[in-house]
Amino acid sequence: MQIQPILAALRRHRLATALIALEIALACAVLCNACFIIAQRVSAMHIVSGADEAALASVQLTGYDSAQAADVDARALAALRAVPGVESVSPINSIPFGSRRGTAGISTDAAGEHFGGVIEFYVGGPGSLEALGAKVVAGRAPQPDDFRAFTGFMPDGGSVQITRALAEHLWPGADPLGKEFWSLKSHYRVVGVLKDLVRPDPTGWTPEQRQWSVFLPAQPGPYLTGSYLLRANPGDMPRVMRDALAAVAKAVPEVVIDREASQSVSDLRHDVFKNDRVMAAMLVGVIFAMLMVTALGIVGLASFWVQQRRRQIGIRRAIGATRRDILHYFQTENFLIVGGGIALGMVLAFALNLVLMKHYELPRLPLYYLPVAALALWVLGQLAVLGPALRAAAVPPVVATRSV
Repeated sequence: MQIQPILAALRRHRLATALIALEIALACAVLCNACFIIAQRVSAMHIVSGADEAALASVQLTGYDSAQAADVDARALAALRAVPGVESVSPINSIPFGSRRGTAGISTDAAGEHFGGVIEFYVGGPGSLEALGAKVVAGRAPQPDDFRAFTGFMPDGGSVQITRALAEHLWPGADPLGKEFWSLKSHYRVVGVLKDLVRPDPTGWTPEQRQWSVFLPAQPGPYLTGSYLLRANPGDMPRVMRDALAAVAKAVPEVVIDREASQSVSDLRHDVFKNDRVMAAMLVGVIFAMLMVTALGIVGLASFWVQQRRRQIGIRRAIGATRRDILHYFQTENFLIVGGGIALGMVLAFALNLVLMKHYELPRLPLYYLPVAALALWVLGQLAVLGPALRAAAVPPVVATRSV
């Protein structure tokens, strides 16, 4: 089919053609960026924590005086370890998807000239790394001599385990074992590499930064009091948590149990990504509404043009055009309109992505979203125009001629 007659017809309907093309352009821009945001959220929700989530839970206490810390710690640990089904109880400052308590900047030199980023320090007592279930893939796990006393919010230095992601960030392509880094005046040496260990708050970081974690062995002290990691059989977890909270309330009645933070790690993960699920669902709704409006616009315009062109259709049928020819005419016309809208929509998609990058720290839109969105809109356009085109193709020549 020749394109020239179609272009000539579109030039006679510039306003309607431009409006549909602009609608398609907006749909393309929204579709690309909304799908990208949904993919980012879904990726975050499925992040590997590096912990044995189903077998872990957190108990968080507050409301006690620092002078009571040692006594509170002793009574709480004794009560928790006595609960049937509890396999281990370990003091630790943070847990995956829990409260953030060990965020700090680091450098790879003592002078602080080579900034290494903001990382998460998991500060845990004996047995806490094993309880987490984090896997050491290089080097060694903490040894008894590695657990140092607190001198502030953390031990001043010592041997640590870091994640593979952080090791690759700090020393790309190099063996991280034996490497050193500093946080303020504290000096740490890497003796082990963990496969994964996600930050407590992964949603607030880029995909690369979500695994920038360090495990720092420490002796139990005041800054670990009130924060406990429980390990139990996953099938017993609901009962164990219920009994554990009751046991602590009885053994240490003067403290306040943070019920929101005292949950299984699986439940904490669910709560952390609640907003992401809501946003993803809203964006799916926006995409669906946008595509529906676009499709209805195409259907409405095509139906209007079929009604206006009944005489032309009749003439073409009378001089030998087949139903297939009429059908292909409207499909080609729609393809050209959608193609023009997509071309403009790609520019708008990048412009919208730049705004999101500036104000919401969204990563750059990958190029492969553009052809996928283009294909989706072309398919949508062809499906939307199919009904009016079939009605046009079904107009008998005689009826069309008499309608003049």
